Amino acid sequence: MADASSFYITTPIFYVNDVPHIGHAYTEVAADVLARWHRQAGDDTWMLTGTDEHGQKILRTATANGVTPQEWADKLVAEAWVPLLETIDVTNDDFIRTTDERHEVNVQKFLQRLYDDGHIYTGEYEGYYCVGCEEYKQQSELVPGAGEYEGQLVCAIHSKPVELLHEKNYFFRMSAFADKLLSLYEERPDFVQPESARNEAVSFVKQGLADLSISRSTFDWGVKVPWDESHVVYVWFDALLNYITAVGYGQDDDEFARRWPAQHVIGKDILRFHAVIWPAMLMAAGLEVPRGVFGHGWLLVGGEKMSKSKLTGIAPEQITETFGSDAFRFYFLSAISFGQDGSFSWEDLAARYQAELANGFGNLASRVIAMITRYCDGVVPQASELSAADHEIGAIERRATDAAWSAIERLAIQESIAASWELVDALNGYLTVEEPWTLAKDPHRRARLETVLATAYHGLGTLAVLLSPVLPKATAKLWTALGAPGTVEEQRIDRAHEWSVGERVAPLEALFPRVEVSE
Repeated sequence: MADASSFYITTPIFYVNDVPHIGHAYTEVAADVLARWHRQAGDDTWMLTGTDEHGQKILRTATANGVTPQEWADKLVAEAWVPLLETIDVTNDDFIRTTDERHEVNVQKFLQRLYDDGHIYTGEYEGYYCVGCEEYKQQSELVPGAGEYEGQLVCAIHSKPVELLHEKNYFFRMSAFADKLLSLYEERPDFVQPESARNEAVSFVKQGLADLSISRSTFDWGVKVPWDESHVVYVWFDALLNYITAVGYGQDDDEFARRWPAQHVIGKDILRFHAVIWPAMLMAAGLEVPRGVFGHGWLLVGGEKMSKSKLTGIAPEQITETFGSDAFRFYFLSAISFGQDGSFSWEDLAARYQAELANGFGNLASRVIAMITRYCDGVVPQASELSAADHEIGAIERRATDAAWSAIERLAIQESIAASWELVDALNGYLTVEEPWTLAKDPHRRARLETVLATAYHGLGTLAVLLSPVLPKATAKLWTALGAPGTVEEQRIDRAHEWSVGERVAPLEALFPRVEVSE
């Protein structure tokens, strides 16, 4: 069991049959913000992301493109998936690929353990298989095809025909873990979040669990089953194990003990794998179940879930090239309640960028730095006699710090940003009422001017710390302008209001410049 200060967070590992869209980037950014928060709170933090590179879909895509599956995966990882992390400013600690030797070898160790302990048996299976999902489908998950697929059964998610497969496979005795899973959900109500996801997992297990087919013999692109090399491990069984193979399972017991268990952040469409199959696998191996599974909602474009095949997939760089990575991060995490579906539109993004980032936070930062530069020759002013309004700003700094951290501990990222934004709004309102530009005209009111500017300066520094996980680029620039010691990432975010002030401010360029959005 990792110690209490350990925080290990993962994204799903993404399938390399295509390039990333903003749905993938949304998951990455959410996990990154949580990781940054915990790092700044002094926790021993580790963030993992990576790619899932085995399975029939990858094999077929590679073959269609005239390359080997490994060449296809290498190209996509180098040209699309690793660059994505830079595009959206993600600070992952590790990147695992299921073709890494450290992964493949330890998947085999895990599987051999389950086999030796009697959790795996040989059987025959016939069922409808969706290559897109890499999953056998129940009849209830299929719909009649339309257009070119009329008269065929198609997957409800991919709208592509399923294939009727008959295979001799190895099976995992998942049905044996139904009662243990139901006890887990009951004893730890926050194990699966949000509540809608928990309810789905509970009802799925209560319907009765079938055993899971965990090998394939009709193709060879995958991890070999250690006791029968004519079979490869089912891609999901292989992929889920990345969360433990990346942190030392099977090869570094100390590292594994330090990191595991993990908090998983996933899209709700892969909830069943993470909330049902994965904990059952861990129970069978005698390992601790995850810290938690959070299934966030879908990003909808024009009312539909994003999909490359329906041309609703938007590349992250289409947004970051215009608005920047900070605005991308802010928009998706503040405009959408984490756990719910959210609709993306360019109009909403542009409006929020202007109102909240440019006019709200950015303008506040510019005004405070400019007034200290103009009225105090750049020297950070000292507060003297404090009014009720000054005390109230200090109280809001403390409240925002506590509320933002409390929200993060509940994985309520949008609530954390909203708590910080109360301070943005309070400071803008404070300056409107106190009118430092008017105070500056009266030499007799010099002490009051300096107190107002000192109060605003301090609130701005607290904001820089609180918002640094979400807006890393803007807050780094602001920290330099505040003349504060160290870097903003080095500040304790759970005590954001206790930051150490600087001596002189420095010029600050616009944090969120005006953008022209073409129609």
